[in-house]
Amino acid sequence: MEIPGNLKYTGDHHWVQIDGDKVFVGITDYAQKDLGEMVFLDMPETGTIVFVGDVVGALESEKTTADFCAPISGEILEVNDELAEAPEAVNSAPYENWLIAMSISDEGDLEALMDAEEYAAYCSAL
Repeated sequence: MEIPGNLKYTGDHHWVQIDGDKVFVGITDYAQKDLGEMVFLDMPETGTIVFVGDVVGALESEKTTADFCAPISGEILEVNDELAEAPEAVNSAPYENWLIAMSISDEGDLEALMDAEEYAAYCSAL
């Protein structure tokens, strides 16, 4: 299982890449393997204000549908529209295919995220 060291992680198996005052969010290798091949991604509208844990979309695979939750509080700045036509790209390259980009409204939210080592230990305990 791939776990890049430059990202932060949630217990819901989302990754967060910090880029200045913006973060990119996607699902981890663990999540894509668990969910199976993606067939549809229901993503939020840009401009939506969300808080940590809010359901912002849904990930539909051949096996199941899972909620996609906000890992931090902020505004949805961008949605990766390329995935609407090719949701399976999340499976082949989960760390290259971000789902949403957000602003950061509370820096403290970032401190609650796991680093790669903590996330690896978390996954091992599942």
